[in-house]
Order: sequence, then C-alpha cells, then structure tokens
Amino acid sequence: MHPILFELGGITVYSYGFMIALGVIGAVTYLFFQGRKDVGLTFDQANSLFLIIFIAAFLGGKVFLFFENPSLYAQNPGKLLAGRGFVFYGSFLFAVPAMLWFFRKHKLNSYKMLDVMAVVTCIVHMFGRMGCFLAGCCYGKPTEGPLGVIFTDAACQAPLHQPLVPTQLLEAGYILIVMLVLLLIKAKFQKFYGQLFLLYLILYAIGRSVLEIFRGDVARGFIIDGVLSHSQFIALLMVIAAGFVYNRWSKKNPIAKSR
Repeated sequence: MHPILFELGGITVYSYGFMIALGVIGAVTYLFFQGRKDVGLTFDQANSLFLIIFIAAFLGGKVFLFFENPSLYAQNPGKLLAGRGFVFYGSFLFAVPAMLWFFRKHKLNSYKMLDVMAVVTCIVHMFGRMGCFLAGCCYGKPTEGPLGVIFTDAACQAPLHQPLVPTQLLEAGYILIVMLVLLLIKAKFQKFYGQLFLLYLILYAIGRSVLEIFRGDVARGFIIDGVLSHSQFIALLMVIAAGFVYNRWSKKNPIAKSR
C-alpha cells in the first residue's frame, strides 16, 4: 500500500498517522456533542479528556509492545519509542483507568460517559485499522482466496508480492458494524447505563479473537505458540470480566421505561 502519503518541505506525512488524525477529529466531535447532551460535558473538558486518553493510550500501547519482544526493545529502546507500533489492548487497558479518574474528578456520570466512550473508541480504532492497512502492518496470513491483497511498497512491514488476508480491513469493517449496533441499541433498546461500553468490550473481544486466526504477523506474541496469542488471552479475560459486570450493572443502573 502507501505507508507514506507525501513529503513536503522536509516533512513526511505517514498514512497511519493521517488516518489516526482523521479518527481523532471524528471521535472528538462525537465526544463533545454526545457528551454535552448526556452529561453536560464542556468543550474544554472534551479536549482535556482526549489529551489524557491519548497520553495513557500511547504509554499503554508501548508498554504492551515491549512485552511482545522484550529482548529486542531492551537492546534497542529507540525502536520502541520511535516506531509506529502499538498494541491496542495495551492502549485500552491504560486508557480506561485514566478515563474513570477524569470522570470522577469532574463529577461526570461514569456510566453514561463510558457509553459515549464506547462509540468514541470505535471511531478512532476503525480509522486506525485503515491506517494499519495503508502502512502494511498487522497483516494477515498468505491466502489464495479472492480477498487477498498484495503489498509492494518496500516501506510496508508486510511480506511483499504475495496475496495476504486483509485482516486490517476486516477488523475495520467489523468495528464499524459494532459501532452501528451500539448506536442502534442506544436509540432503541438500551436497558441500563454502561451497557454500550460492556457490549463493546464483549463484541470486540469476540471479533478480535476470530480475526487473530488469520493474522500473519507472528511477532505480536503468543501465550501458547501458534494456538493462543496474547490478544486472544486478553480477549478471553475481557469477555469473562465484562459478562460478570454486565450482570451487576444491569441491576444497578436501569433506564426508566419512559425514556
């Protein structure tokens, strides 16, 4: 694909960063308008929240990336900090506590805000996976099927000149479907506050576990070689935890039927 969109005046614009920027713009827009409607979130609070999430997500993504290959990054820390690599679950697990701290500090309804953040996360993540496709990272296994894509740019991280499963686009499409389902539930079928967030965790974890089967970048790490990846293990724990919390929150935060 095209890891580098263009270079102008000595400045290189990378496709991955560009797609993340588009996702951030869309996510911040949704965060502000929906947050203002649901909990009275101000524009300054929305900007501050996103900055805190960005910092936490950056640190979490890099920490989990380090544990994928500790020996490599311990010897070459510059590759860890300067590289484009991130681990989504690392970013997510660092961002959630940061969000909860922010909600508590500003006396925002945490359950309602988590529902807003479920859609916000979908927006950023969807654009991020499209950026992965353009950058040639998070690639799939070789395939002879009709959906195979071929990377030819030497700057791509994917193997070149062979058809690969477009796992990045499959995940982006799946995240879009999850987001649309969440919005539909919010509009018609939501039973309790926090439901959208928990459903997002469950649905994404299930989809990610399936997509991991088709991933070809084995460097991401395995708990059991070739059988259970780090992401699948985290997804399993997430489904169990979210399912347990779902049962508790459904009784704690019911939405009035007159809604």
